[in-house]
Amino acid sequence: MLQFDKKSALVHLGHFLQQFGTTTPTKNPAVLHNELFFDRMLGQLESAQNYNGWFTTEQMRFAVQSWAQALTESNLNRWLQPYDFGGVTPKTVGLVLAGNIPLVGFHDVLSVLVSGHKALIKTSSNDQKMVPFLVEYLIACEPRIANCITITAGKLEGFDAVIATGSNNTARYFEYYFKDKPSIIRKNRNSVAVLDGSETKEDLIQLGEDIFRYFGLGCRNVSKVFVPEGYSFEPFFEAMYTYKDCIDYEKYANNYDYNKAVFLMSLFPILDNGFLTLKEDSGYASPISSVFYEYYTHLDEVKKRLTEEADQLQCIVSNGLIADSIPFGKTQRPEMWDYADHVDTLAFLQTI
Repeated sequence: MLQFDKKSALVHLGHFLQQFGTTTPTKNPAVLHNELFFDRMLGQLESAQNYNGWFTTEQMRFAVQSWAQALTESNLNRWLQPYDFGGVTPKTVGLVLAGNIPLVGFHDVLSVLVSGHKALIKTSSNDQKMVPFLVEYLIACEPRIANCITITAGKLEGFDAVIATGSNNTARYFEYYFKDKPSIIRKNRNSVAVLDGSETKEDLIQLGEDIFRYFGLGCRNVSKVFVPEGYSFEPFFEAMYTYKDCIDYEKYANNYDYNKAVFLMSLFPILDNGFLTLKEDSGYASPISSVFYEYYTHLDEVKKRLTEEADQLQCIVSNGLIADSIPFGKTQRPEMWDYADHVDTLAFLQTI
């Protein structure tokens, strides 16, 4: 059992967010506290791009819709069922949130909340508005949540454990700074797709969703594809044409022009369709507007490689070619129990 009815507040939040997942948000009179929050939420969605140019209204709506679909009573029951937080002694858990895609740190906030601990949150400068707003809504639904969540603009102090997300460089700082505390420290990861040439056009269109959603800025976005020797990229590019409108967005277009120029000046051979470049490369972290690819002779080679380098990977996408891989189009629709870096956050919080 939760210490008090936090789960109902989360379900109410899901109902609230459900109103904003389409291009024409529609007010549902049955939703709690709409009179206080509906119009303000519209303002949050419209103004997000002022604080982070990548947070377009379309991308914000997708993120909100994803959370609305996640925060159902059945999903929350399934997420929480394996854990018992009845004997938890409340601790203060510092959260250093990422801000590369909208609401990427919100799962950590909710994990601390449902586990019976207190969250001390430092939001990312790139995503500093929406998390506090949603916390405010939760408090309106269940006022006692106000005692469980603190948002700070300054240095994290007075915490008992920490969950921090950043780059490989900042992770080294986190590991030193938080070395005396129980911690989860997340670093850079990337996601890959494994193809064998049997994929349908619809499969490849869905793969495009994994590539282009949030302009490819998330660790769950596919940044590399493994393809068999002799693979023809013509069907791939034909499917990617579905996402051609991304080039109309100035920040994406600037990255496309810059990264393409760097590749050409470096005399790297690339494949190009006018808004996406493909570069043969053994690495995983391709720049914005580009996807790396690598040929394989036998699928077992890829399986071995991905197993050996699992600590660099967030998601693997395929049509069942790789065990436990994710279907095309699903990388940016994680379930509540799909933990970042495959580290069970609730299990960690159960033991601190």
